Amino acid sequence: MTLPRSEPKTPETRYPPTGPILHVDGFAVHAHVAGDGPDLILIHGASGNTRDFTFDLIDRLTGDFRVIAFDRPGLGHSDPLHTRGETPFEQAAILDQAAEMLGVERAVVLGHSYGGAVAMAWALNHPERVGAVVSLAGAVAPWPGGLGPWYSIASSRIGGAVLPPLISRFLPESIKINAVTSIFEPNDVPDGYADHVGVDLTLRPHTIRANARQVNGLKPHVIDMKPRYQSIDIPIEILHGDADTIVPAHIHSEVLERLAPNACLTMLPDVGHMPHHVAPQATVDAILRAATRAGLRPADPAS
Repeated sequence: MTLPRSEPKTPETRYPPTGPILHVDGFAVHAHVAGDGPDLILIHGASGNTRDFTFDLIDRLTGDFRVIAFDRPGLGHSDPLHTRGETPFEQAAILDQAAEMLGVERAVVLGHSYGGAVAMAWALNHPERVGAVVSLAGAVAPWPGGLGPWYSIASSRIGGAVLPPLISRFLPESIKINAVTSIFEPNDVPDGYADHVGVDLTLRPHTIRANARQVNGLKPHVIDMKPRYQSIDIPIEILHGDADTIVPAHIHSEVLERLAPNACLTMLPDVGHMPHHVAPQATVDAILRAATRAGLRPADPAS
């Protein structure tokens, strides 16, 4: 007897969607939705997906909020919008439509790393749905110099066609682990994180290309956004580790605090680029402060 051959597992089947796939203007947008209460929207960083938040953070929040984590366009299980690298404004626009489809009227919007730029673009261009922003090690201001050759090469037509498929197929497991470790430095990677987050989702060729194009094109947009921050009148809670060398606080968060009238910066000593994993309670506290300041939840009587 010949047994049926099982189909090889793909990143999509190993790490399937954990929530609804919304269809916005013909594009798929994946959302993870959990909990009950005022709305909290989570936007992941570069190379990421919703699984960065489902690892630990969302379970800490569902008693106080309806939490909605989106895969940004081109990443996770969300479709790319085009092949030029989606701008923070384009990403905010489609996520705003997706949030409307989920019945969101006014929410706290949290953005981590690159997601911080999307959160700020959302507050600038679609303020009616944003009650407050939490910038979590957000890349929200222009930086000196460039990003090195990788992003420009991987964003090009030829480089994008050649390099991502090679990396996706042949990258050794040890380098994958080292890449995750470098994102957390100087802090340790939580046990089980690398398996949960779905590194192979990030290493699909089309995802590598989409991420490279978005990151490579980010700087001109934060240059445009920077002078507009002074017009934002909603509460902004900023959380940043003082050991973050990927998105340094003095270039990004300290600038945002100076420019935005209602911004409050909390610095975390000895914390790197992943404060929501290394200092989860400080992250939850910042979210609760933002929601309270926005009138989305009552003030704690003990405070």
